[in-house]
Amino acid sequence: MGILNVTPDSFSDGGRWLDTGAAIAHAVELREQGADLIDVGGESTRPGADRVPIEDEQRRVLPVVAGLVERGIEVSVDTMNADTARRAADTGAAIINDVSGGLSDPEMYRAIAGLGVRYIAMHWRGHSDSMNELAVYGDVVRDVVAELTGRVAEMLVWGIDPARIILDPGLGFAKTAEHNWQLLRGLGEIEAIGHPVLVGASRKRFLAPFAPEGAPSSARDAATATISALAAQAGVWAVRVHNVPATAEVLDVWRAWESGGHHE
Repeated sequence: MGILNVTPDSFSDGGRWLDTGAAIAHAVELREQGADLIDVGGESTRPGADRVPIEDEQRRVLPVVAGLVERGIEVSVDTMNADTARRAADTGAAIINDVSGGLSDPEMYRAIAGLGVRYIAMHWRGHSDSMNELAVYGDVVRDVVAELTGRVAEMLVWGIDPARIILDPGLGFAKTAEHNWQLLRGLGEIEAIGHPVLVGASRKRFLAPFAPEGAPSSARDAATATISALAAQAGVWAVRVHNVPATAEVLDVWRAWESGGHHE
């Protein structure tokens, strides 16, 4: 999953793809580099970020979705807003990627049930301006599994097709670095809930120790690619990344390792 942030303030690439034409061109490039789908987001969820008016989010996102769908590119839309989810699906988005797991907008599950799209529900405890205060767990893997299981149960009550549910442990969202590593090691327990799992570790702060001190977040791409390979080995459905070529290469190496060099 290639990341396309059409925002002015995302932590890694804010402001680079605000122009619709530039955003579409970058997404096409990501697709050519090996991304299977493009995740378009119009609201930053970096730590401390403020909420974005829904009109601004839709103005940023929907034209890009339309342009990518016209080019035959599969699109997911990163949004916490049910109305944006509806409009994105109407425009052709195949997946809604909700970092709040349905907790931010009480209308989200109703919308998803009626849309027939795949739905990524991330583990979440609060918005970006307060989430660091909520990083308190007894056992982070056990607690995240329990909370995601509760989310799934509510989705089923609302009539969301269980075959369309994808889960995300929410690395960095109300999680310390130690929590993130414990969740990565415990991916099997999250997969045991019974749904595909998405991992989004790309360039996040907990990878900073693996890059030179003071280096930009892009210096974390080697660590991100390593996590992508280990996540693939753990059986995840997808990895969400900024640097698609680095991830594609490491996954090609992993596939060669797994197959003994035999191509499928």
